[in-house]
Amino acid sequence: MNTRLLTYFVTLAETENFTRAAKRLHIAQPALSVAIKKLEQQLEFPLFHRNERKISLTHEGEVLLKHARLILQQINDANIAMAELKGLEKGEVKLGVPSMLGSYFFPEILMGFKSQYPNLKLTIIEAGTQSIRQMLLDGELDLGVIHNEDVPERLETEHLITSQMVAVVSEGHHLASQQDIGFEDFFKEELVMFKPGYFHREFIDEVCQSHHFIPKISFETNLLPMILNIVRHNFAISALLELVTEHEKGVIPIPFKQPVYLNIAMAWRKNGYLSLADRAFIDFVKKQCK
Repeated sequence: MNTRLLTYFVTLAETENFTRAAKRLHIAQPALSVAIKKLEQQLEFPLFHRNERKISLTHEGEVLLKHARLILQQINDANIAMAELKGLEKGEVKLGVPSMLGSYFFPEILMGFKSQYPNLKLTIIEAGTQSIRQMLLDGELDLGVIHNEDVPERLETEHLITSQMVAVVSEGHHLASQQDIGFEDFFKEELVMFKPGYFHREFIDEVCQSHHFIPKISFETNLLPMILNIVRHNFAISALLELVTEHEKGVIPIPFKQPVYLNIAMAWRKNGYLSLADRAFIDFVKKQCK
């Protein structure tokens, strides 16, 4: 077994099609077929179920895929480490950030980092906490900003901030004058929510499950500006981090009677290699948060 065959195998598993995989690998389709058969002969297991339109992994293939991704990621990490010993930097930080933090907490930090390190590239991926965790584990991201709760063992975290989750209503809403709000009153209202996978939605789902509420979700979107506009026009209410309401006009934050605080952390793979650029970014963010 060699890394070239593992690369071919992972690409085919991801595309589920010989033609698409060969195109991504820039090789001929027959060459790819021969390589996969060679790998199967070496392992003495079939790795794919084959049919005319689509292929899928066998049980043995699914087991190999987990190991193959880790092996290829470790090889990539080793190449980066060796390059940096020669005085080179990876030159890029791939960061996953949830929508609320990406819009209101990180812009100034990212611009400050770019000013200090103008030669480094920042690639920002907007996604929910669950997706960011998985992308970190799969090696698709270097760093990710996540809700620091139920973190997988394979991830290392560094606390950044603690922010309160509040109900958010329009200035003309009948709840706007209240000093606080109970969960029961909150869930009587029409709601606009992020889709599952975001810590905002995780909070809502956990409260509903523990208190046996059935939420009236009238709108579901991952577009934060749309959520805010729906709230402003009094079509529904939502629950957002308090830091969002500090920058937005036309909406009123109402703390919950049972205060809800979320711990936000930076995360990365424990056994993954952090480049000089990644480490510089972590140090910079930590200083800004202090």
